[in-house]
Amino acid sequence: MYSNSKICHHFYQNYCPDSFKHRRNVGLVKVSDESLLVLLLLQAELGMTSQRYFYKVCHLFPCGCLLERSRFNRRARQLIGLVQIIRQAMNSHMSHETIVIIDSLPLLLCQPVRNHRATIFKGLADIGYNASKHLWFYGFKVHMLVTLPGYILNYVVTSASVHDIKMIYGLLEECWQSVILGDLGYLISDFTQDLKQEGYHLWTPFRQNMAGAEEHSDWKVLARSLIIS
Repeated sequence: MYSNSKICHHFYQNYCPDSFKHRRNVGLVKVSDESLLVLLLLQAELGMTSQRYFYKVCHLFPCGCLLERSRFNRRARQLIGLVQIIRQAMNSHMSHETIVIIDSLPLLLCQPVRNHRATIFKGLADIGYNASKHLWFYGFKVHMLVTLPGYILNYVVTSASVHDIKMIYGLLEECWQSVILGDLGYLISDFTQDLKQEGYHLWTPFRQNMAGAEEHSDWKVLARSLIIS
């Protein structure tokens, strides 16, 4: 917790806009923004997806006893924009030569057998296909741009039916890294050429029946050639 507190203090003091730091009545709050950030960071580290359960865990800490559940949830939502600002600031320190990966993952809201009967998030979620798992699912899809070690540069959540290609320009917004690794879902020659004109090199594996597939599909070969050049 102490290390998390130091991290949150650093980012809050250096990247939080003054308009947010000194907003009206901020001096009257019982729990500071920094303390809330520490608690939310702890929630992420513990992998807790239930806000209700995590609120109970917060009472183990002195600051967690000072907020009612509804106010805790409102304050946590209020910090979402600040977290995005901090993430963008961290991204700006990332080397332009870093190789990044673009991919998506499914967020299932029910078992596949209930795909056509599920009503949760009706109008927002829908049915999509996950090719890697050969699975039709009902829910959402998370499109992400990450570095090789797993640091998330950007992400977008869409309904399950949205194709990966449609979200790539949104993910690349304010992305200074030019070399991007993608899977077969991004293997569209015209699209690759369009990205090249924008200054991006999108590398995707070849299908097995394509000439030179074995050598080309080893992304480490690409990485070595970039280092040499």
